[in-house]
Amino acid sequence: MYLIFDTETTGLPKSWNAPITDIDNWPRCIQIAWQLHDELGNIVEHNDFLIQPDGFNIPYDAERIHGISTDLAQEQGIQLEEGLSLFNEALGKTKFIVGQNLNFDLNIMGCEFHRLGVESKLSSLPILDTCTEKTALMCQIPGGRYGKFKLPTLTELHKHLFGSGFGEAHNATADVEATTRCFLELIRLREFTKEQLDVDESYFKNFSEANPKPVQVLGLKHINLKRESEKIRQRLEKLKDAASTVVTNQSIEALKDVQFAHLHNHTQYSVLQSTIQIGNIVKAAAKDNQSAIALTDTGNMMAAFHFVSAVLNHNKGAKATNDDLIDKGEQPTETIIKPIVGCEFNVCTDHLDKTKKDNGYQVVILAKNKKGYHNLAKMSSIAFVDGFYYIPRIDREIIKKYKEDLIVLTGNLYGEVPSKILNIGEKQAEEALLWWKEQFQDDFYIELMRHGQEDEKIVNETLLKFSTEHNIKTVATNNTFYLNKEDANAHDILLCVKDGEKQATPKGRGRGYRYGLPNDEYYFKSSDEMKQLFVDLPEAITNIQEVVDKTEPYTLARDVLLPAFDIPDEFQDVKDQEDKGKRGENNYLRHLTYEGAKKRYGEITELIGERLDFELEVIEKTGYPGYFLIVEDFIREARNMDVSVGPGRGSAAGSVVAYCLWITNLDPIKYDLLFERFLNPERVSMPDIDIDFDDEGRGRVMDYVIDKYGANQVAQIITYGTMAAKSSIRDTARVLDLPLFEADRIAKLIPGMKLKKMFSLDEKGLKEKLRSEEIELVNELKRLSEGNDLSAETINKARILEGSVRNTGIHACGVIITPSDITNYVPVTVAKDSDMYVTQFDNSVVESAGLLKMDFLGLKTLTLIKHTVKIVKARHGVELDPESFPLDDEKTYELFQRGETVGIFQYESPGMQKHMRALKPTVFADLIAMNALYRPGPMEYIPSFINRKHGTEDIEYDLPAMEEYLAETYGITVYQEQVMLLSQKLANFTKGEADVLRKAMGKKQISVLAKMKPKFIEQAIKNDHDAKKLEKIWKDWEAFASYAFNKSHSTCYAWIAYQTAYLKAHYPSEYMASVLSNNMNDIKAVSFFMEECKRSGITVLGPDVNESYSKFSVNNEGNIRFGMAAIKGVGSSAVKAIIDERKENGNFASIFDIAKRVDLRVANKKAFDGLILAGGFDSFTDTHRAQYYVTDEKGSTFLEKALKYGNKYQDGENSSQVSLFGEASDIQLPEPIIPECETWGTMETLGKEKEVVGIYISAHPLDDFKNELKFCNANLSYFKEDLAKVAGMSLSFAGIVTDVQHRVSKAGKGWATFIIEDYKESNEFRMFGEEYMKFRHFLVPTSFLYVKTIVKPGWVNKDTGIAGEPRIQFTDFKLLHDIMDEMCKKITFKLSLDEVTEDKIRGLQHLCVTNGGKQNVHFTIWDAKEKIELNLPSRNTKVKITNELLTTLEKEQIAFKLN
Repeated sequence: MYLIFDTETTGLPKSWNAPITDIDNWPRCIQIAWQLHDELGNIVEHNDFLIQPDGFNIPYDAERIHGISTDLAQEQGIQLEEGLSLFNEALGKTKFIVGQNLNFDLNIMGCEFHRLGVESKLSSLPILDTCTEKTALMCQIPGGRYGKFKLPTLTELHKHLFGSGFGEAHNATADVEATTRCFLELIRLREFTKEQLDVDESYFKNFSEANPKPVQVLGLKHINLKRESEKIRQRLEKLKDAASTVVTNQSIEALKDVQFAHLHNHTQYSVLQSTIQIGNIVKAAAKDNQSAIALTDTGNMMAAFHFVSAVLNHNKGAKATNDDLIDKGEQPTETIIKPIVGCEFNVCTDHLDKTKKDNGYQVVILAKNKKGYHNLAKMSSIAFVDGFYYIPRIDREIIKKYKEDLIVLTGNLYGEVPSKILNIGEKQAEEALLWWKEQFQDDFYIELMRHGQEDEKIVNETLLKFSTEHNIKTVATNNTFYLNKEDANAHDILLCVKDGEKQATPKGRGRGYRYGLPNDEYYFKSSDEMKQLFVDLPEAITNIQEVVDKTEPYTLARDVLLPAFDIPDEFQDVKDQEDKGKRGENNYLRHLTYEGAKKRYGEITELIGERLDFELEVIEKTGYPGYFLIVEDFIREARNMDVSVGPGRGSAAGSVVAYCLWITNLDPIKYDLLFERFLNPERVSMPDIDIDFDDEGRGRVMDYVIDKYGANQVAQIITYGTMAAKSSIRDTARVLDLPLFEADRIAKLIPGMKLKKMFSLDEKGLKEKLRSEEIELVNELKRLSEGNDLSAETINKARILEGSVRNTGIHACGVIITPSDITNYVPVTVAKDSDMYVTQFDNSVVESAGLLKMDFLGLKTLTLIKHTVKIVKARHGVELDPESFPLDDEKTYELFQRGETVGIFQYESPGMQKHMRALKPTVFADLIAMNALYRPGPMEYIPSFINRKHGTEDIEYDLPAMEEYLAETYGITVYQEQVMLLSQKLANFTKGEADVLRKAMGKKQISVLAKMKPKFIEQAIKNDHDAKKLEKIWKDWEAFASYAFNKSHSTCYAWIAYQTAYLKAHYPSEYMASVLSNNMNDIKAVSFFMEECKRSGITVLGPDVNESYSKFSVNNEGNIRFGMAAIKGVGSSAVKAIIDERKENGNFASIFDIAKRVDLRVANKKAFDGLILAGGFDSFTDTHRAQYYVTDEKGSTFLEKALKYGNKYQDGENSSQVSLFGEASDIQLPEPIIPECETWGTMETLGKEKEVVGIYISAHPLDDFKNELKFCNANLSYFKEDLAKVAGMSLSFAGIVTDVQHRVSKAGKGWATFIIEDYKESNEFRMFGEEYMKFRHFLVPTSFLYVKTIVKPGWVNKDTGIAGEPRIQFTDFKLLHDIMDEMCKKITFKLSLDEVTEDKIRGLQHLCVTNGGKQNVHFTIWDAKEKIELNLPSRNTKVKITNELLTTLEKEQIAFKLN
């Protein structure tokens, strides 16, 4: 007998693995149906019935699936006890239990039996399931786990077996009938084995005879449960008192003067879930005269500071406007808004449990006041730091701990109470409600939402019932995710971006569906709209003001809090304990400063003493002695740990105190650097010392700071990655399924400007901001946006999405240090790759929020200097101190004068090299000035600066008094410090006023400048300066100050540059080895710097196991050796093993020697492969690269044999076999025979080098064609850039073919993709049609080609008139070998008159005779003195121009030109 059964339930379990004894976990059975069949498939009995709910209701979400309402089950169901009795009888008659995905139903019924304490044989009967791996293989539906086929649903199995689905899934009777049919058909098809069915072989024959055709349906009548439930619902609706829902005009009128506020809003900081920008939502609330606005982002508080600031800024402006109106006797018009900070938390069962996914329920919690805000911050921090599992989570225990001064709303449909009403049952929802009420008393409110959804309607009915029964007030909210109703589609696109979906994918749950909001009602509705929605529940509107009144406005801005710094007892002051003063810190700082000053200056002169006292006084007045002590402490420790520290950066280098504390390393007095540029005595602002560390040591300094202050007091700073203009276009295009080429075309129309700004500017505004060609692109973009097609929709939706927070990251260098646990001040999250805290507030507000921020920058150049110093010491035994390099070193300035600044910090660009050659710097001041001038704006002053230095332009000063500060820059104002010093000298400005002037000019603060200008003119006139000239000076300053650079920063970085140049000038090989090591991860940079080495006459040799180290190094001959760590497959441990063994026991003699000596567990075959192919074993004279890969008759390579030999040898050594006489046995192993074979050709050798290193090392394949390349007018980089720039041009280039793919189109026509590579780039080309037929024979890998092309403008679309992407037309292909013969018509020998000697001419004649051919010979003779040039063709002499001939000419130093 087979008992086939199925159930319908109240929902799904919390845990699928829970035992059946866990009655709270398993949902309730509300319908059971079964059929009992004999062994031949004949029906014996069938039954089905509903179960009356007893102490529970049927949730709406469950009813939506199976149609059984609580009322229907109550009306037509039977008692559970009776149902279990009937089911037990059926179980007593069967041999097997059968079902589709039966485990769930077994657990449901098992739990029901347990619940009533009824004995049953359910768990002991054998099971036959129609949902197995076997039926999955039969149906072959893709999408299963681990690449398997997915398990079929009942509908899918039925369709596979019978070619059609069945009527009503999720009705137990219908499901049982379909399952029975499938099960019996599977027996007929022998899909079950005789062992599974416990039968003999004849059973299947008998069954087939009884069922010769596919099994048919029994034809039982199934009640449409959804229809029956609806009938009952309609009947009950009629019984309700219709009068109770009548909305009167009075109720609408009563709400007219009630102020509304939105309490449930998401902004863009609910990452990829909302399109609302903070500024816009504040404007919308103000426009609608709302009394308050709440911020409730999902799971985080990232926007809290920005939000509160935006509201308070609005209020400031509103108050000013209202005050003006009141003064005029008018009524105020602006609304003061109260900011309410909140968070939509994910509240799970146990936030520390990460064994199963539990996203919990979304509950809205609002802060009443500042204390409540700090409790929110604590909970948000815990959610990320401890509770993050897929999403940030907290639990009830956390809420109980931090519940003070908080208000709780029940939340949306995913809130605990609404969700339980929908999915679990009213009883459980009520229990949850009462827990929240118990915790929060009158600060707990039931949240009612009306987005026009049936599920909300069901939930609201229950919530209103709860509200009445338990005396809990309701509030009306709208779950806002976008600002305006018309933004709904843009928001839907954003959700698709988040989930990587196409918008065309239907909304829903499960495979093949995507998440999306059900309608367009989730916008920031106006007060009138909300009142209209809840006009029948006026108290839900009026209660909002009660919530608002419970909250207090507060600011999150505060003064910076410095961590306490431990100072020695002798400097402490008892008064500090009484008034929390900083006398002790000031005493200690003064002591350290003066001790440092003695070391720095020897004698402390009056000038130095005055400057120190002035600075210390300002530091004391501003209250920042602790800041200097903290920085001094970790910089000192950094130096103790051998971490290189930069000389300073930014305005901090203007502090003599910082110099005396060794925070900075350049004397501010010597270079006229100003302290007030760093810390203004008249405008107190937080000092900002940015510190450069070598990038390898930066992490160790951070570890020190964490150890000193505690991991809970040190954090990094979050960054928000936003959708820029182009990325918003591309993201939107992908979601809308706009073709990729169209998306790219639109993105390329966008210049470096935001879409919002672009569309807000008129033609005049665009002309001020953009170049003419960019304006054309923008106009094209605007024209496209006005269309009705997909491109227009993409642009217009992208405009809404632009600026959305797409992801979060970590600030590259910012570090926060707090006086106590950081979560006492701001909410935090954690870094993805470490346990370090990260603030949820970004860099723009952390200081305003009261956090001490330091910038720990990792500067590669410091690592480079450090490495060079180490190499110099190792090679020459010279201990270099970069801080002591003389500033008048001739060799260093000569290097700058030649413009040989490749690899020199800040001076390596081609533009800077050109200016260096023109300037020919001779003093350090020249370098400082050029570092400041070489940037957009001041760059236009460079020619004048150079001319004035060389005396070709007069040096003029508007006033003689200006010479003192402008002499070093030849009369040109280059630095902000010069403006500050001159304002003090000319007009008696104070130091503080001078800094305010500098800042106002730099930031174009018009109102500040308007006040300062008259003061400057008046006070300067009093000093006997000419008024007209003063006007000119002020005007010049205004024009230049926005470009003027910080001299402190420029000086520091010029000093680092000077150190690198000094090292390159005196130790070129060592320096370039360090440069190469510093760029090992960027193979293009390695290639570039290797070219620089070649140009400088420095040889870069390939890797060699007997000379190479991990990084690039310099050998005894002064040549640079390639670093072994740059070879792919050779890990750092293998490199270390090779170097350690070599240092201990000397160089390796052969492959066998290295195989015996190096630990082969670390240096494996892959490591040996990399070393061989890169040339690392080339120093072994008895083998060459090809020999290692010769195979024997067994297929083993010689390398494998050598390694096997090495392994055997090492095993013998390790086993320490001791002979009878106690001596180690000397086992002699024969070395494998080295096979004979030809060496690889050049191309194969170089190809394998590139394979393992990424570049050619020993040579470049194109090296043999350097003369042929002279006939090219372009290289591959032209094709990497915007082709529109070269449209219409003929470009010829050369390179080597590295890959070819011949293909056939759908139309049967051939085409190809091929990759060509030159010295710097590689590019993929495509060739079609006639061009392919004409040139395809050239497309052979490793062939050297000369290619001629024309870049044609793109095809113009007839409908739109828009030109597409430019296209490449191939006009000719030649082999590079043939270029000299085919394209070189003549050679011209170029000789000066002095060189025309008999020997020279005879030598040339001999060369021409021995290289006879058909190409013409010309001579150009010139006389430099008389400036005469004579061109002479040779009538009789013809030559064959070959590379050999040209090489000979170069050796003989005979200049020539090819035509």
